Amino acid sequence: MSAVSAASPPGPVRLGLIGSPNSGKTTLFNALTGLRAKVGNYPGVTVERREGALVLEGRDARLIDLPGTYSLDPISPDEAVVSQVLAGEVEGVAPPEALVIVADACSLERSLLLIAQVVAEDRPTCLVLTMMDELAVRGGSLDTSRLQDALGIPVVPVVGHKGLGIRQLRVLLADPEAWSRPPVLPPENRLEQSAWIDSVMSACGAERPDVHATTERIDRVVVHPILGSLLFLAVMLTFFQLIFAWATPAMDWIDGAMGTAADFARGLLPAGLFADFVADGLIAGVGSVVIFLPQIVLLFSLLYLLEDVGYMARAAFVVDRAMARIGLEGRAFVALLSSFACAVPGIMATRTMPSPRDRLVTILVAPLMTCSARLPVYALLIAAFVPQEAAWGPFGMQGLVLFALYIVAPLTAMAVAAVLRRSLLPGEGMPFILELPSYRVPGLRLWLSQVWGSAWAFLRRAGTIILLASMVLWMLLTFPRTEPPANLGPEQAAAYSLERSAAGRVGKAIEPAIAPLGFDWKIGVGLLASLAAREVFVSTLAQVYATEDPDASLRAAIRADTNPVTGEKIFSPATVAALLTFFVFALQCTSTIATIARETNSWRWPTFAFGYMLALAYGGALLARHITLALT
Repeated sequence: MSAVSAASPPGPVRLGLIGSPNSGKTTLFNALTGLRAKVGNYPGVTVERREGALVLEGRDARLIDLPGTYSLDPISPDEAVVSQVLAGEVEGVAPPEALVIVADACSLERSLLLIAQVVAEDRPTCLVLTMMDELAVRGGSLDTSRLQDALGIPVVPVVGHKGLGIRQLRVLLADPEAWSRPPVLPPENRLEQSAWIDSVMSACGAERPDVHATTERIDRVVVHPILGSLLFLAVMLTFFQLIFAWATPAMDWIDGAMGTAADFARGLLPAGLFADFVADGLIAGVGSVVIFLPQIVLLFSLLYLLEDVGYMARAAFVVDRAMARIGLEGRAFVALLSSFACAVPGIMATRTMPSPRDRLVTILVAPLMTCSARLPVYALLIAAFVPQEAAWGPFGMQGLVLFALYIVAPLTAMAVAAVLRRSLLPGEGMPFILELPSYRVPGLRLWLSQVWGSAWAFLRRAGTIILLASMVLWMLLTFPRTEPPANLGPEQAAAYSLERSAAGRVGKAIEPAIAPLGFDWKIGVGLLASLAAREVFVSTLAQVYATEDPDASLRAAIRADTNPVTGEKIFSPATVAALLTFFVFALQCTSTIATIARETNSWRWPTFAFGYMLALAYGGALLARHITLALT
């Protein structure tokens, strides 16, 4: 290996990190940058890029994490980005001066095609071999020194999650100008590259690892057509049960803290509009969403754990059989799975799909996935109206209802996808090739950083979109101010003024359209506000009911609310069922609509998506209401 020169050239160096999916690229990126990454999109496309600043032996550097790819001959949009960045064809993104290839030591032979193509770029290049510990455990071996001689470039073995080899790698990366270069570049012809790959494997004395014994035993169950499906069902049932059972104490604590904060603000500030704005507009509006942070943390903790352990790749394999029947493939499942966190990155993940038709179908059904923004609405209504008692063995009624809401989404998405593939977007599906990683114990630091990133994104959303929406809604619910008749009590006077506010008048105007669903004007205001973001529905109700009764909790307030004419409960079982169903299907997210428009380069498809999902939401809510009325 070439030694690092005594005096590295001045100025920051741009290093491109390139490798196939599941090669350990993300772990290495985090290990080198200390998790300090800047996330953005490549200009003109919505493929995520990450850049991390680091100092290497006193020299500033930028590490660019390129999208995962198996080849520099792209078959999908995200793979095309890699080739374009290397060629300097992406406006506003300077090409890297040196390349760092990341390859899984356990599957080196499959990575050599990409290595050959990258080395043929004829710029400073090094190879980082990950999973070296797993290679040894599985009985495989290779001589990294001989591999370095065969390739003609520096080779560094690392175990990223344990930090082994990272120090040596940082020293190497400080001076790419001194890296050794191959005397003869690998052949460009695919047939000749196959002979070159065989010679490299032979030269480094590589012995292929055995199939991981534990992985093989577990996979006999996990990827079995029947047992794997039953296991998937059991995992999901447990998943949603834990979201309710474990989060409740922390949610109750936050709820109490928000109430205390509102009381403190009222006591500290002079009575009047400003005190009402702080207590009812800001604290009640934002606090009503922040209360669900424990469930959001649990949701992402469990999702990332299942993904990092290696289970989610198996879930994609199991589900691929069902998806193939509707003309989609496993890459669509990966995109749809991402949409359970947020539809925006899920839609962006479709760029890994080589078929434009499959990609468009997946984009159109991705918003049906139950994103984390729906969770506050579900949690509020379930906690307020669904009893906690056990319903089926160890599973409580609340967890089962949440599971049912989550499972309806992918089933509906698959049904819609089947209809689209047989009507508007017909065509043959493409084969799906998926490399199943070995089961691994995830690194605690990486796992915690993933959870924290998602939790912080939720809090940032609460502090921006929801805060702004809460401020606007407070003004719409407060003005114009109408003096109530003198003979009304405090609660009746508040309700009188609320109905005649700007928001109240809009709600009254749309009430005839939503009355068949059992929704009153207050719910209507919440539905309109939730078009900005679904969580705003909760903050809207919090402000509406805080205006009527500042001392009542939101759950207690919606339980007690009655129709002033008939005396019937506003939130009856039929209304709650209709409202939950409406949120399962409706596309209430301006960010998602904008992303669909950007990805399809047209407003035709986001308009279509909004329209068909609104029809599903209204029809489904109407059906749910009448079924519940018939049963109760």
